[in-house]
Amino acid sequence: MIAKLLDKAVAGERLTPAEGLELLRCQNLPLLGRAADAVSRRKHPENYRTYNIDRNINYTNICTAVCDFCAFYRGPKDPEGYVLSQDEILSKIAETVELGGEQILLQGGLHPRFDLNWYEEMLQGIKAKFPQVNVHGFSPPEIYHFTKVNKLPLETVLGRLRDAGMGSLPGGGAEILVDRVRSEITRGKVMTDDWLNVMRVWHQLGGRSSATMMFGHVETIEERIEHLERLRQLQDETGGFTAFICWTFQPEHTEMAHISPAGSHAYLQMLAVARLYLDNFDNLQSSWVTQGLKVGQLALQFGANDMGSLMIEENVVAEAGTVHYLTLDQIRNAISELGFEPRQRDVHYRLVPLELQERAIAANKNWVNQRGNQALARQPNPVVQLT
Repeated sequence: MIAKLLDKAVAGERLTPAEGLELLRCQNLPLLGRAADAVSRRKHPENYRTYNIDRNINYTNICTAVCDFCAFYRGPKDPEGYVLSQDEILSKIAETVELGGEQILLQGGLHPRFDLNWYEEMLQGIKAKFPQVNVHGFSPPEIYHFTKVNKLPLETVLGRLRDAGMGSLPGGGAEILVDRVRSEITRGKVMTDDWLNVMRVWHQLGGRSSATMMFGHVETIEERIEHLERLRQLQDETGGFTAFICWTFQPEHTEMAHISPAGSHAYLQMLAVARLYLDNFDNLQSSWVTQGLKVGQLALQFGANDMGSLMIEENVVAEAGTVHYLTLDQIRNAISELGFEPRQRDVHYRLVPLELQERAIAANKNWVNQRGNQALARQPNPVVQLT
C-alpha cells in the first residue's frame, strides 16, 4: 500500500488527504526520504541547491496576543518590552547588506498602539536608504491585527504597505491551520480562515509569500494533513506561494514546556510527506535553525531543495532555547558535500549573479575572521522603553 502511494506521488499524481495520512503513519523513514528526494529532483533537476542571506529583524516584542508556545513576546506593560528605533533597524540592514544580504525578514508582535502610518513610515525609511533590499515583511497575524487597529479593509492595508515598500509576505503565525489547535495554544490571534485570506488577498494584489508549519505540540497527525490540504487548496487558487517551510515546536521557556520536543525523525518524516503532498509547491526549505547542521543538511535528501537563510540574526526561536547558528561556509559546505553546487538566491528563488555571490562569500569570511566562532551568534535587540 505505502509503496503504491509513494510511486503515485513520485509520478506527479496528487495524493488525497487519506493517502497523506497513511504516509504520516509510515515509520519507514528511508522509504519516505527516497520518494521525497525523487520528487525534489524531478522538480529541480539542476545541479545546484540554494540558500539565501537575510536577517530576521524583530522590531518589537510587545504583543497583545497570548501564545503559550512563544517565549519571545512580552505584554504591553512588561518592562522587558522593546521597540527598535528606525536608526537601529537601518543599522542592522546596513550590516546585512555588507554581508551580501538582499533581504530582511521584518516581523514583530501585535503592538496595540501603532497605527498604519507608523509601519508605512518605517517601510518608507528602509526603502529610501536601501532601495535594493526586499522587505519580507510582517505576517498574516500582524496584517490582520493592522486591519482591526486601523478599522480598514484588508485590501487597503496590504495595498498601502505594498506601496510603502513591503516586497513579500512571510508565512509566520501559521502554526497549525486548524481552529481547534489554534484555540488551544493561543488567544487574541488570527484564526485559520483569516490567516489564509490575508495570503489570498496579497496574492490577488500580485504579491508572493511563503507558507509555514510549526508542528509537534497539541495537533494530531490528521490535523497536520488538514494544514497541508488548506495550503494546497489556496495554492491551487492563487499560485502565490514561493515555498513551504516546516519546523518542530521548541518547548523550552514556554508555557508548553511540559511537551516533549519532537525529534529529528519526526522532522524528516513531516518534511518528506510535505514534499510528497504539496505537489503545487516548487520549493521546500530546510530548517537547520531548529534542527542543526547535520539534520538540516539531511533535509536536502528528504525533499528540501533549499538550505534556507544564513539568518544573521534570529530572536524568536532562540528565546525558546534553540541556538543553532551556521556560517555561510558551513551552509555552502553542507550543500557541496551532497554533490550540489551551492548558489545564493533571492526571495523569488532567482539566482543572484555570481559576482555578487562571491562578494558575499568574501565578506562573510572576513566577518568570521574578525569576530571569531561566535560571529553569527544572536545579537540581542536594544531595549527602547515606551512611555
